[in-house]
Amino acid sequence: MEKYDAVIIGAGHNGLVAACYLARAGRKVLVLERRELVGGCAITEEVIPGYRFSRLAYVNSLFRPEIIRELKLKDYGFEMLPREPSSFTPFPGGEHLFLGPDAELNRREISKFSERDAEAYERYEAMLGRMVEVLEPTLDRAPPDPLSRRPGDLLSLFRLGLGARRLGKELYPFLGMLAGSASRLLDEWFESEELKVTLATDAVIGAMASPRTPGTAYVLFHHVMGETDGARGVWGYVRGGMGALSEAIAAAARDLGVEIRTGCGVESILVEDGGSRGVRLASGEELHADLVFSNAGPKITFLDLLPPDLLEESFRRSIEALDFSSATFKLNLALSELPDFTACPGREPGPQHRGTIHISPSLGYIERAYNEARSGRPSTEPILECTIPSVLDPSLAPEGHHVMSMFVQYAPYELAEGNWDELRDDFARTCIRLLDSYAPGFEKSVIGYDAISPLDMEREFALTGGNIFHGAMTPDQLFFQRPVGGWARYRTPLEGLYLCGAGAHPGGGVLGACGRNAARAALADS
Repeated sequence: MEKYDAVIIGAGHNGLVAACYLARAGRKVLVLERRELVGGCAITEEVIPGYRFSRLAYVNSLFRPEIIRELKLKDYGFEMLPREPSSFTPFPGGEHLFLGPDAELNRREISKFSERDAEAYERYEAMLGRMVEVLEPTLDRAPPDPLSRRPGDLLSLFRLGLGARRLGKELYPFLGMLAGSASRLLDEWFESEELKVTLATDAVIGAMASPRTPGTAYVLFHHVMGETDGARGVWGYVRGGMGALSEAIAAAARDLGVEIRTGCGVESILVEDGGSRGVRLASGEELHADLVFSNAGPKITFLDLLPPDLLEESFRRSIEALDFSSATFKLNLALSELPDFTACPGREPGPQHRGTIHISPSLGYIERAYNEARSGRPSTEPILECTIPSVLDPSLAPEGHHVMSMFVQYAPYELAEGNWDELRDDFARTCIRLLDSYAPGFEKSVIGYDAISPLDMEREFALTGGNIFHGAMTPDQLFFQRPVGGWARYRTPLEGLYLCGAGAHPGGGVLGACGRNAARAALADS
């Protein structure tokens, strides 16, 4: 029987990244993927003939630039398309707000609603930039264990503390950002509802939370730590859709000697003498390896793939108690023409079509939508984050046509009445009609759509509870507590088993850091 140095469960972007770094170190690596294509949540699929969608993840900024350089991903076709402006928020009264990397544009746009906020916004962004300099280095290494006396952990804690102290008086808002609410942060800085609600959407994306929920300030902050081609905080499209990034990593992996098998679901992790020794496939085939890396979420890894009596009861209870609550719905639409917004008219490609389109007119609107979801009901007036990548990448749709991605909240995984198989299309139509109220005629332009409920995310993409981050991005499930306290350094209670997906530090989003860090941890152990 052929034996490998490492077997990786799941060909999501983190699993592929881990495979590359292990192979670069001379290890013989096999990647196993249940679906017929690689990429996990970062995929491009033609689910409607002629229209290619980034089915789940849809924009990029957080993917680590170190990985792009070290794996030479641009040589494999990876290319970013920056968006300017970055966002467009239309309001029911006919006003609109553009935001982007152009400071003068931001000042001019925000001053339509508040001169004071226009002045404050530049200082706000500068403050976030200084805070990023403190936290961003933590993305690229294992989080220190605060109870450890190992020199490496003590040094990491010292460096983090030293960086935080350099913030001076900004240390207090920095600490507040780690655990506080987005509403409080934004209220301290701004007065205009239009600016606050546009910024607040980043604080609740993918979370079962409202901007008033403690911990949402960090989620907002998490989304400004990235870059596009060196430009800080700029989000862009991947040419060819998000799957082009995954395919580039997979191509780099194959050139490094990695074997990738698709259509191979893993049934269980093989255990022998207290350690992992490979995997058993759904087909019954057994594959042996010294190391096993799981790109699956913590609950799947520890509760579904391992024998139930293997782990200590306290660890098992901690995994069972993890928060995977979700209220995310994804809608991919094929369009015959671009939307014509009342607040910024025109069907020809314009600034209103390039970036993220926010349909969320007030903080009270978000709160009402959240309260409905909290009671187990899909929001009657949901929050929409819409993108039209075909405006910058015409290869995604037939000539003159477009693809739109709607990232929707709130759609609770657990419903008080009915089920998602019954409600999926009704909710999709609710979202389409809502956008039509801002862009009359939009509904008629919809040729077809691909609707993905939280339940579909769990069934098709193995996202427990439909949670796109492999677990809530709340303070109690971050840094040295991700996935649980004492096991945040990619190693697990089972010798030879490593967690390399978003359930490990630094968490969700298309970063690649989880895979790179996990591979480096395993190589350090061997």
